[in-house]
Amino acid sequence: MLKIRKGDKVVVLAGRDKGKEGEVLRVLADENRAIVQGVNMVKRHTRQRPGEPGGIVEKESAIHMSNVAHKDPKSSKPTRVGFKVLADGKKVRVARASGEVIDG
Repeated sequence: MLKIRKGDKVVVLAGRDKGKEGEVLRVLADENRAIVQGVNMVKRHTRQRPGEPGGIVEKESAIHMSNVAHKDPKSSKPTRVGFKVLADGKKVRVARASGEVIDG
């Protein structure tokens, strides 16, 4: 089970975008990578298509999962993620630093 999912708020730990924060737009589980909003921007030369202008387009590129960490809901600092089973039997992700539940 992956600890980082689409929609999570993450902090970049390494690379040229170190310290930047963003939301996970897409997770590439088989490659162990994630696409984070506003992080690892690359320029792509695209051809003009019907309804789409051509030219140089800037978009997000995938970043390795080891270089991102969850943003703690309490302190907004990077934290590791653990799992906990609630009283009703539901398995949830929790922030290791604060013990706060990440997903409802």
